[in-house]
Order: sequence, then structure tokens, then C-alpha cells
Amino acid sequence: MKIFDLTGKTAVVTGARRGIGRAMAETLAAAGADIIAVSASQETDGGEIGKVVRGLGRNFEGHAVDFQDRAQVEEFGRKVRGKVDILVNNAGTIRRAPAAEHPDEWWDEVIDVNLSSQFVLSRSIGSAMVERGDGRIIFTASLLSFQGGISVPGYAAAKSGITGLVKALSNEWAGKGVTVNAIAPGYISTDNTEALRDDPVRSKEILSRIPAGRWGEAEDLGGAAVFLASAAADYVTGAIIPVDGGWLGR
Repeated sequence: MKIFDLTGKTAVVTGARRGIGRAMAETLAAAGADIIAVSASQETDGGEIGKVVRGLGRNFEGHAVDFQDRAQVEEFGRKVRGKVDILVNNAGTIRRAPAAEHPDEWWDEVIDVNLSSQFVLSRSIGSAMVERGDGRIIFTASLLSFQGGISVPGYAAAKSGITGLVKALSNEWAGKGVTVNAIAPGYISTDNTEALRDDPVRSKEILSRIPAGRWGEAEDLGGAAVFLASAAADYVTGAIIPVDGGWLGR
């Protein structure tokens, strides 16, 4: 299965301290990649994720970056841009309030973290990939890249924006050796969905629509990340790949 082997590659994974980002980082490391983990509160030694990655025999770096602070994102991009083969733009946040009551500061926070910072980091690291003629960029999109959701207008707008950004960057960079794709997770058991899982009515409604009959786990995203990061996906670009237990096909 050498076509999926990532040995010798270095992957930046944002939002890697927990949840989907951590699962993707661990799976990429298991496939051979060294990991640069980035989160707002990421420990330099990586904490638990660092132990896992080093236990797999891979190199690990941890960086704390506030993704609402564009200067910090730009500084981090400049620091690592020359040594990154795979960029996983996964960092994100969510704020829940009906649109008529949704405050400006929540809107700005979600757009900054979930969309603007991801463009800034992709521009920095992606330009180095273009210069080198090789690279993989993977975004975490969402079911709300396709649907509007309820009481999460900023999140829906940002995740819809991610699908457009994937296509825009792919159009410019595919011919220069850089593929750009996204994974759209379904309803996954993470901090972001805790409020939904704790609501017996909404949780039942959601579960009843998932053909797979269960909430997803963060580990369910790892295989798609390895595929998109590997030589197996050389001719895959501009794609949004759902990993949703069949939700969108319902």
C-alpha cells in the first residue's frame, strides 16, 4: 500500500489538540507523516497528541496560535512555510444564537477563525508549495457547507465560504502540483456538537436521519485525510468529500 505512504512528509494540522484535528493528526502520523500541531492552546511538547505521534516514531512540533489574530497566523505561516508538504486547515469554532439575536462579535469571531485565518495560512504555505511544485491542502468543511443549519449563521456562512475557497485555490494551483480539497464531516461526537447531543429532541431528530444509524467519531475522518494527503489522490482536486454516514444522500 505504498501509494498511501506518507513517510518523509511533514503535515501541519490546525486545531490538532482535540477532536477531529487530533484524530487526523494521529492517522497521518500512523501513515508516516511528521506532525506540526497548531491550536490556540497547543502545548509545545504536544501533550497527549505529542506522545502519540512520537510513540509512532514520528517527529512532532507544537505551536500555540490564536486563529482570530491574523498577525499570529501570518507569523506562524512564515515560520513553517518552507517545510510543509501537507496542510490540514481544521481549526474552527462555533457560536449558537438565532440570526436576529446573533451579535457582531460572534459573527466576526467565527468568520475570522473558520474562514479568514484559513485563507491567510493557505496563502502563506500554499505559495511555498507552488514554488516547489508539490503540495496537499485539505480543509475541514461541514454539512453546513451544503445546508443552512439552525441558529449558526456565522458558521454556515464560513463553511459555505470554505467550499468556494477550495475551488478557487484548486483552479489556480492544480496545474502547479498542489491539490486542494475538503472533507465535510457529518454529525461527529466532538465539543462542537455537545449541545446538540445533550438536547434529547434535536439529538433524536439528527440520529433518525443518519442512514448509518450513529453519530460519527473523530477517528472516522482519518482515512479520508490520509487519502487526500497521499499519492492515491494525485488527480483529486477541488473536491468536497462528505464523511457523514450517508446524511447528504438521505
